[in-house]
Amino acid sequence: MPQATAVNTVWVVLTAALVLFMEGGFSLLEAGLVRTKNAVNVTMKIFVDLTFGALAFYLLGVHLAFGRDLLRLIGIGPVLAPTDLPTAAFVLFELGFAIAAASIISGAVAERMRFSAYIVTVILTCGLIYPISAHWVWGGGWLARLGMKDFAGSAAIHALGGAMALALAYLLGPRRNRFNDDGSVNVFAPSNIPLASAGAFILWFGWFGFNAGSTLNASSAALAPIALNTFIAAAAGGMAAILVTMAKFKVADPSMAINGSLAGLVAITAGCAWVHTWAALLIGLVAGMLVVWGTGWVDRLQVDDPVGAVAVHGMGGVWGTLAVGLLDAQEGLLTTGHIHLLMVQALGVCALVAWGLGTTAAMGLGLRRVLGLRVSDEEEEDGLDIALHGIPAYNELERFGDGRQALFAPPEREQPVAMVWLSGDQSPSSRP
Repeated sequence: MPQATAVNTVWVVLTAALVLFMEGGFSLLEAGLVRTKNAVNVTMKIFVDLTFGALAFYLLGVHLAFGRDLLRLIGIGPVLAPTDLPTAAFVLFELGFAIAAASIISGAVAERMRFSAYIVTVILTCGLIYPISAHWVWGGGWLARLGMKDFAGSAAIHALGGAMALALAYLLGPRRNRFNDDGSVNVFAPSNIPLASAGAFILWFGWFGFNAGSTLNASSAALAPIALNTFIAAAAGGMAAILVTMAKFKVADPSMAINGSLAGLVAITAGCAWVHTWAALLIGLVAGMLVVWGTGWVDRLQVDDPVGAVAVHGMGGVWGTLAVGLLDAQEGLLTTGHIHLLMVQALGVCALVAWGLGTTAAMGLGLRRVLGLRVSDEEEEDGLDIALHGIPAYNELERFGDGRQALFAPPEREQPVAMVWLSGDQSPSSRP
């Protein structure tokens, strides 16, 4: 193996590991932002992304995305990896991107989606919907031919995923008692903000692999600027969200601080290799402000998005894609006066959002008819952890009148679905 290929292989495998480790961040973030009774369920959905989603992409999706171009629409046949990089390393890296697209959807449908319907959603997302749009941008498809710039996926992953999240959350409907008849919103307290923060920190860390790893070249001169731009945009996004919430709500909202930083990361992903650092700061600032406004906008539509996926990924992705057309060092409207790139970026992001909305609407309506999309009212009330997985995230001590003690009993039921006796002569577990 030539030395350049060997070095690139090590670089891409390591950055692929960082990207895949981001799934741990998604899991902690979502578990911390949903209610206690649904924390296991969101974690299980991330496992679905890593298993069903990964295999769907490996078996089918990667060929649609990176096979030989057919009519500028899809790829076919063997994967065409870049020069000086083994195909296996390239496929491993791209696996992380496909899984991330599915994980964006997970948070928006939290606390009320059927587990079986989510499995099918992930298979179709990673095996078909995301790969086709990825081919348009990165595989030699029609957007690539037009000159669209999306270095690591603000449009192809985040705007697409945000659009899919919006469509599916709308079809599912809001959680029970989320909205009042007058349009006001009832706040559901997150289960664990420090846990959500830990998830955000892991995502931030993994994003260096997401963006810098997309060079697919360990010797690229762009590595350091990409990494710096990634960090600066995240910092600016978090700062903007903190300042806006302090001015608007008179408190520094921790969930908005988390989502502001993530929105900065989403927005810089398209242009991290092509903008100056001052532009990365500006991109992050706008993204952090947009996420506060965008969360309110989604609420006003009465679309229930428990983790803010639409505002973070959808709006952050759209802004980041357009920002390349404005601030690209070589072709940006504000930096060079050229408008062509901005028009291409606008066309591209509109096409990807439309693709995400349309395919997800068709998928969701089909799933509603065949499997059903939403859990029952009783399952939603008890929590999906017990209803769908038979175990709680946090064990709570339940005392019975005869002196026995058990770990967790779901509300309003005579007998727990799953419990472990701490005293007495009963069997170690019991299921009705």
